[in-house]
Amino acid sequence: MLILEEMQARGHESLTLLHHAPSGLRGVLAVHSRVLGPAIAGVRLREEDEQLAVRGALALSESLTLKAALAGLNYGGGACVLMMPEAGVEDPHAREALFRALGRELSHMQSRVVLTEDIGVTPADITFVAQETPATLGMNTDTSTITGYGVYRGMKAAAKYALGAESMRGVRVAILGAGAVGRTLAAHLHREGAKLTVADFRPERAQALADELDQTVVVPVHELLDTPCDVLAPCGYGHSIHSDDVPRLQCRLVAGGEHHPLTQRGEEAVKEAGIMYMPDFAINSAGLIAAATGASMDQAAERVYQNVSRIVAAAAQYHKPPHVVARKMAERRISLIGSLGHA
Repeated sequence: MLILEEMQARGHESLTLLHHAPSGLRGVLAVHSRVLGPAIAGVRLREEDEQLAVRGALALSESLTLKAALAGLNYGGGACVLMMPEAGVEDPHAREALFRALGRELSHMQSRVVLTEDIGVTPADITFVAQETPATLGMNTDTSTITGYGVYRGMKAAAKYALGAESMRGVRVAILGAGAVGRTLAAHLHREGAKLTVADFRPERAQALADELDQTVVVPVHELLDTPCDVLAPCGYGHSIHSDDVPRLQCRLVAGGEHHPLTQRGEEAVKEAGIMYMPDFAINSAGLIAAATGASMDQAAERVYQNVSRIVAAAAQYHKPPHVVARKMAERRISLIGSLGHA
């Protein structure tokens, strides 16, 4: 699919290419919707090519629209994906220059876009952005830790429907990704007595987590989807579960912190397989809620718990998959609140 066709199909407003040669800034900003308010754009810094950056920004920005809507926030959805400069950002001055260049490049859009942290980006980086534009969030929020706790609380709410009880004691959970969100999720599950299996594309991170949490099993990434478990928790970079992989899954619930672990075909495949899927935009919003509202970690995670509980209750009542119900709920709020602008 061509980029403009994909933007039209998804309902995007705009796509902006970012470039500043002296700082090494190369990236893309996608704005999906501003119906509910300025677009919150999570900023990612990754080593990837231009095509992946563009497609990733389009997918992430749509997810942010649904996430903000479902969380009851007055923001739309955006995403900013930066490609790693050739010289890297190990030099602190180079990192400062990169993120200040980003802020300066987008300062003229401050009424339309609000930047916050995502994978590979820290609150300190957003502080650099804030020196050039006031349109930032999350500088004083440990977003990853709060997100991980929210995923844990959302998983418990989903388990009530998928497993018959919300207790995680003795529940087998396979976690893909031992980054900040995955580590936080694992720690809370371990504390409650869950049986953990972890994998990461950087095996040393998975092993470090297992060394910290006793009785945690480490497996290679390519084996994790074949692991017998009750819950599969993708906490990676996106699209961890291909539609062709679904027959391998031995879980009853997919619920994790990763954006878009499944494609639309994958969502259909898990539905046909009788596996419940709680979508990313419903379960990984605690960090965004805290950054946008100033809510505490407990308050933000409780909102995730309540939202997921509402989704699974409606799914049971209407005999619909939870991921379909969650999208309908988000789209309904966008439609209803958006209609106020036409009065």
